[in-house]
Amino acid sequence: MGGHAVGDVASRLVIDALGELPDTGGIRRSIAAARLRLQNANRMLREEASRRQVQRIGSTVVVLIACDRFCGYLWAGDSRIYLLRQGELRQLTRDHSQVEALRQSGHLTDDEARNHPAQHVITRAVGATDHLVLDDDAIEVADGDVFLLCSDGLTNEVTHEEILRTLATVECRHAPDELVDIALSRGGRDNITAVVVHAEDPHATDKTLLNPAP
Repeated sequence: MGGHAVGDVASRLVIDALGELPDTGGIRRSIAAARLRLQNANRMLREEASRRQVQRIGSTVVVLIACDRFCGYLWAGDSRIYLLRQGELRQLTRDHSQVEALRQSGHLTDDEARNHPAQHVITRAVGATDHLVLDDDAIEVADGDVFLLCSDGLTNEVTHEEILRTLATVECRHAPDELVDIALSRGGRDNITAVVVHAEDPHATDKTLLNPAP
């Protein structure tokens, strides 16, 4: 979380908390398990901030969970998940930020929001407050779906159209590097994270395989 102490500690703790999610036997149970682990991470970060005598140690988070033919996702902050399906790219998450709240209420146009000076001010993050509020949803996966999980360091530099073109034309394993390179070529002014996942159902069975880029 930019502008605050030891963000690397926060992001590592979040990753570790989610590293071994149990097989809970259903997408809603999996989301609930991830939510519980993130709540625990939030508590630990609040305790660590108090120990270090800083106001907060925080990290945005976005999580994609595959279970049978469904994907669940949950998030806090302005990291995003995009879905490319049949040539159409859509953003599945909605930023938890001051600018997005103003845009949703009609006080800012899309163009005004894109260039607003407060676009980096987020309203939720793991470790930001004593009570972590997460949004979640689920979607049935189709063969050939491509998911992009990314931080705002990517989306602040790379346009919607460039993301669409890259995901549609570049092989899954190379797409993250391609997107990060575009962001870096424009200054790379923030931490950049990109993970691309391709859904395959090659045998037309009841299980969809999600293959993340290495």
